[in-house]
Amino acid sequence: MKYVTTIDNQQFEIEVVDEHHIRIGDRLLQVDFETVSGQPVFSLILDGKSYEAFVYQGEEDWDVLLRGRQYQVKVEDEREKRLKAAAGGGIAEGGEFHLKAPMPGLVVAVLVEEGQAIKKGQVMLILESMKMQNELKAPRDGVMSRIRVKAGESVEQKQSLLSMH
Repeated sequence: MKYVTTIDNQQFEIEVVDEHHIRIGDRLLQVDFETVSGQPVFSLILDGKSYEAFVYQGEEDWDVLLRGRQYQVKVEDEREKRLKAAAGGGIAEGGEFHLKAPMPGLVVAVLVEEGQAIKKGQVMLILESMKMQNELKAPRDGVMSRIRVKAGESVEQKQSLLSMH
């Protein structure tokens, strides 16, 4: 099965060859992907290199925390992508966006203020979890409308941290 995966507005065609091999473009990679004790934490071994990833499903896509960096990942099979393109569907750049905690943790710093103009990719908040500091970034340009947490506060997974429009 082939999938079209979008990460930071860059598209990748990924083919699942079998349960231990994937093809990204022309590259065939050996993969071992296992959940860690029923948590949303996964052990990923990709071509012999080991990674730990935290993965949870957001409202429209997947949030993946890998090596201290958070990625928003959209995964569509080829058929689904063609149908959406034919229907003219796209990602809404307007409306309100709610940043939710990808995991339980401690808010180390809030780097934005209400009413502030925000640029896509700008670090808005630093969350510490599993002894790693994670920079949570803006998925698009906007204006910070509401900050719901402050530095030093503990948060739960999927707790709303801030909103922008």
